Amino acid sequence: MAKTVLLIGAFDSKGTEYSFVRDLLCDYGVDVLTVNTGVLGTTDLFPIEIEADDVARLAGVTLQSLRENGDRGQAMAVMAQGAEATATKLYAEGRIDAVFGMGGSGGTTMVTAAMRCLPLGVPKVCVCTVASGDTSGYVGASDIVLFPSATDVSGINRISRVTYTNAVGALLGMLQTEVPKSQDDRPIVVASMFGNTTACVDQCRGLLDSRGFEVLVFHAVGTGGQTMESLIDQGLVDACLDITTTEWADELCGGVFSAGPNRLEAAGRAGIPHLIVPGCVDMVNFNSPESVPQQFVDQDRLFYHWNPTVTLMRTNIEENRQLGRIFAEKANQANGPVAFLFPLGGVSILDGDGELFCDREADQALFDAIKSNVNAHVQIVELNANINDPAFADRAVELLLEMKCR
Repeated sequence: MAKTVLLIGAFDSKGTEYSFVRDLLCDYGVDVLTVNTGVLGTTDLFPIEIEADDVARLAGVTLQSLRENGDRGQAMAVMAQGAEATATKLYAEGRIDAVFGMGGSGGTTMVTAAMRCLPLGVPKVCVCTVASGDTSGYVGASDIVLFPSATDVSGINRISRVTYTNAVGALLGMLQTEVPKSQDDRPIVVASMFGNTTACVDQCRGLLDSRGFEVLVFHAVGTGGQTMESLIDQGLVDACLDITTTEWADELCGGVFSAGPNRLEAAGRAGIPHLIVPGCVDMVNFNSPESVPQQFVDQDRLFYHWNPTVTLMRTNIEENRQLGRIFAEKANQANGPVAFLFPLGGVSILDGDGELFCDREADQALFDAIKSNVNAHVQIVELNANINDPAFADRAVELLLEMKCR
């Protein structure tokens, strides 16, 4: 049976470009379901299965009201919401197997809204003018492929013809490639990792593997934490070994690796065992030294140049107190077993005894804030070891398994 591609975008302004792509898809024997998100009109270049008014109505408004209001920003937000609802509905009904879209910044906003709501593994390709720089707002925790348009998405020419064809080829390749079937039905544990906690997580992974678990490791760089929590929300995870919670330091201080204010919530919502370790919360991540906000430079904060594109700033006592209160609040919301494990010998490599970021007073401020604010059902275990000591990994796995067996 032929696969069906959801072809979604603003057909009022990009009808010619979408017609070219639709013809390519049809030539390769793919069924196409077209959805128009264009507020100002439509196209007669190809049949449209779902028009813009239907998209807007799924967001609770009419297309006419958007036109009368004349607010482009509001219209974009509404149509993005409607695009998400449309794609969600079509996928739930089994009517689509992949998504393709195109646009500038506005069009990409609507197209990727229809992609982010779909599960990992569903092919998603967006040809856009913004496929560089910070694209986190478009991709989020999804597996969207942003395909650089080279020229603007405006007409069919000797450049765009190649770009659109290659992008279609990428989508077709995904559709035609069979993912090898796995016989692995082991329970899944997700774990968060950073360069400063790699030794700990690697050992935990080996221990859990030997005990019959499959461990999925996520790099705690914002999107990593978001993706991990997204999989938990999808019901795919049995336990969470949250060794590296540094993304909250970035959320608090404006670093580049924030996973947003909802980090640490998914495991609690799902009711699965959640072991929280304040791994790498001694550091906030910025890019090159020039990217560090002037306020921190003026405060004469402690910095470490991890590599040419990553500058680390040591968190201070007050920031650690705030982080402790936040961590306790998140743990208190949990519907399932939750526990903290504190590495009293340092929360990262750089926080080890005698290392540059070693600050036991700041660490203790974090630990004390957690202990002062958690509910009685939240277990707290302290270990006189650095986070990367073998004994710490042993205790982390032991504690997680104890929670799993409750």
